[in-house]
Amino acid sequence: MSLYTDYLTEIEARKEQGLHPKPIDDAALVSELIAQIKDTGHGERDSSLNFLIYNTLPGTTSAAGVKAAFLKEVILGQVVLAEITPTFAFELLSHMKGGPSIGVLLDIALGDDAALATQAADVLKTQVFLYEADTARIEAAYKAGNAVAADLLESYAKAEFFTKLPEVQEETKVVTFIAGEGDISTDLLSPGNQAHSRADRELHGQCFISKAAQDEIEALKAAHPDKQVMIIAEKGTMGVGSSRMSGVNNVALWAGKPASPYVPFVNYAPIVAGTNGISPIFLTTVGVTGGIGLDLKNWVKKTGPDGKPILNNDGEPILEQVYSVETGTVLTINSKTKKLYNDTGDSELVSLESSFTPQKMEFMKAGGSYAIVFGKKLQTFAAETLGVEMPLVFAPSKEIHNDGQGLTAVEKIFNRNAVGLKTDKPLHAGSDVRVKVNIVGSQDTTGLMTSQELEAMAATVLSPSVDGAYQSGCHTASVWDLKAQANTPRLMKFMNDFGLVTARDPKDQYHAMTDVIHKVLNDITVDDRAIIIGGDSHTRMSKGVAFGADSGTVALALATGEATMPIPESVKVTFKGKMQEHMDFRDVVHATQAQMLQQHGDNVFQGRIIEVHIGTLLADQAFTFTDWTAEMKAKASICISNDETLVESLEIAKSRIKIMIEKGMEHENGMLQNLVDIADKRIAEIKSGEVPALTPDDNAKYFAEVVVDLSVIDEPMIADPDVNNIDVSKRYTHDTIRPISYYKAEKKVDLGFVGSCMVHKGDIKIVAQMLRNLEATNGKVEFKAPLVVAAPTYNIIDELKEEGDWEILQRYSDFEFDDFAPKSKARTEYENVLYLERPGCNLCMGNQEKAAKGDTVLATSTRLFQGRVVEDSNEKKGESLLASTPVVVLAAILGRTPTVEEYKAAVEGIDLTKFAPPQQVPLGANSAHF
Repeated sequence: MSLYTDYLTEIEARKEQGLHPKPIDDAALVSELIAQIKDTGHGERDSSLNFLIYNTLPGTTSAAGVKAAFLKEVILGQVVLAEITPTFAFELLSHMKGGPSIGVLLDIALGDDAALATQAADVLKTQVFLYEADTARIEAAYKAGNAVAADLLESYAKAEFFTKLPEVQEETKVVTFIAGEGDISTDLLSPGNQAHSRADRELHGQCFISKAAQDEIEALKAAHPDKQVMIIAEKGTMGVGSSRMSGVNNVALWAGKPASPYVPFVNYAPIVAGTNGISPIFLTTVGVTGGIGLDLKNWVKKTGPDGKPILNNDGEPILEQVYSVETGTVLTINSKTKKLYNDTGDSELVSLESSFTPQKMEFMKAGGSYAIVFGKKLQTFAAETLGVEMPLVFAPSKEIHNDGQGLTAVEKIFNRNAVGLKTDKPLHAGSDVRVKVNIVGSQDTTGLMTSQELEAMAATVLSPSVDGAYQSGCHTASVWDLKAQANTPRLMKFMNDFGLVTARDPKDQYHAMTDVIHKVLNDITVDDRAIIIGGDSHTRMSKGVAFGADSGTVALALATGEATMPIPESVKVTFKGKMQEHMDFRDVVHATQAQMLQQHGDNVFQGRIIEVHIGTLLADQAFTFTDWTAEMKAKASICISNDETLVESLEIAKSRIKIMIEKGMEHENGMLQNLVDIADKRIAEIKSGEVPALTPDDNAKYFAEVVVDLSVIDEPMIADPDVNNIDVSKRYTHDTIRPISYYKAEKKVDLGFVGSCMVHKGDIKIVAQMLRNLEATNGKVEFKAPLVVAAPTYNIIDELKEEGDWEILQRYSDFEFDDFAPKSKARTEYENVLYLERPGCNLCMGNQEKAAKGDTVLATSTRLFQGRVVEDSNEKKGESLLASTPVVVLAAILGRTPTVEEYKAAVEGIDLTKFAPPQQVPLGANSAHF
């Protein structure tokens, strides 16, 4: 059997699933194709030609290397083919976008054949994915007097790779498709339980929304061949929850444009929209593909004569439709006037100014943001090498300076990390600049896509300007099934070779770590002025400012050490009053959302930075707040800590990094020790008073301020998906926060879950303490619902064992994870017992473990989206309600939501997660606590 016959067998298997041949990334298979192509009498020659031309992946895949070398032979006349002429070979190389293809083109461009050199140079002038090794060759040839190299540099300095591209078309006709009513989670576009297939774009595309939706989109395309389908979240926000590059890929697959005729299933330029616009991190992902994201504003709040919103019987604002976007509506997008019009273009519907900024227009023209980032670097290199002034081709960084205005915390962080500025004046919100990225995290269900993106942009090594980079294994920790076994080791090897510290050692010399990525990133962030990019919406550190990002933006940060983004506005959150003894900090987090909505009516957090003045809460506990800000639809969050608190948090981080080193996780590049050194330096700066903990200026300007009154939080709070709300747009929003008394101890709970990134060591200790208390009062504790407990890190388990808490958890557990014999199949049924699961995401991710369909789950996790933790059954909607650890534990024991009295009795004497505001007047705040 040959690789080729194996490939044919795989093709037949895919046909049964309605799939085309899988794109080829293996060098050995391409070598076999080429051998069959050279054999003019071979029976599979035509098929082999087809696979080589149309089905071989570009970039730095091993397959691309063999294909590029073969095309070089064709161009040099060493191989003569009727089907692939030298001219066609140049065209194929032009579509391979970097990596080995650039090397081949440079070989020919800098070679002795003048005619071929000119052709190669013409192709190179269209390419932007050049790295140091490539530019060094051009520079050396130029200095040696090579005319072609000089010509190349002149073209790059003028950025002809960009200026000669077609302009963005002025008018785009679209036909609408309503994907859903209310907020649309990226789980609808790319379900978490299908994470294993994300790297296989055609296969993953089958999980997009539903088969019925796919058929309807295809019917719209057939009926409107001259128009593009626009995917819409009606009465909601598109793409909430996560960046989900696979979600944008799926949208582009069904409603975008093919990027190249020679690269299958890679589409770009999708058009997505929402009544309330696009979630910030999802909008970044749309920009990666050169797509368009629209804020439709097609529903508005109905107002009375006094100008205030008119409320319905539930106290909710009544919405009225400004214009219809029902499925099948034809509209006109005008990129010049930056407006949305009706079909005929004679009636303006809404301004699209924010959708067509100069920067976004560049992404659209170039086919995505990568080309702009690399193009700017290439232009800078060329101008510097030639010693000429760089012509202004790209939209300049937007630099906003407000004289006399202080800086918020995020403004200070961006100013510290900004690169390529025109002046040294401080930047304020609204500026759009390049910034250095200090920490990068890649997670395991998006990591294979990140590796694909790195290959596509021809990157081979981690940028030396990145301080720390980590590849997690937490999203696939629950079940070591065939899918995980096939994907995870391959991912870990790629990332370790690239320069990242990896959760699993490709050499199997240290124990596989499935610690939750956000906890690890929180530990390896050792500077409160750092910028962090992570492949997950919950990249929300309690030190520095962290942005959840798509797999492509993560790849870009890994390859370049930079990101380009606007400085967001900030909302200040301060606290007053005293936290009641029976309350847990998780209830403060829920109350923040509820009190914000009470104070402002609208969600002022959406798309902005939440600057929370947390003061005395250590990084682990504060992370509970920052983590939740993803559900508040915030762009990111920043914790303002006291000096002493920050120093203690950094010392804890240092100790955990040292544990990683002791376990053998240090990379050969010395990354972990370097992070320890950075932490030591930062601690010294704080202690000496040289550079205190990050604080905003007292004359900083905020979009809004939220003052959380701790004293009025007197009973546990639950975030409810409100699955039966008559208004579909109000379901699964995270905005429905209810006290437990609302449920009157009548809400049946089918399963409890304590785990995910929202819990820390204290939460697992609470479980143990509650079991001891209830055991002492009532004898052996009996569970009326299953309780699943998944500690977020191995360190926590080690410490619980040392402190004696793990023993009682073991006594009540009917299942305890075993790293030497991990589960190979997902659990489908649960008994009414305690399950001690492997550290990792577990039920929160929903890609491996799930509750039974139709269950009501009470969890500490972050996600209450439809189909995430639990799916609907034919009889009942699945519900994922979110609460504090003590509420979840008690509900699992009772089999229902508790009364306030039952709760208070159960937590008496328990060391709950506490918080007290700083004892000084918060800077510029109107809430003073003494």
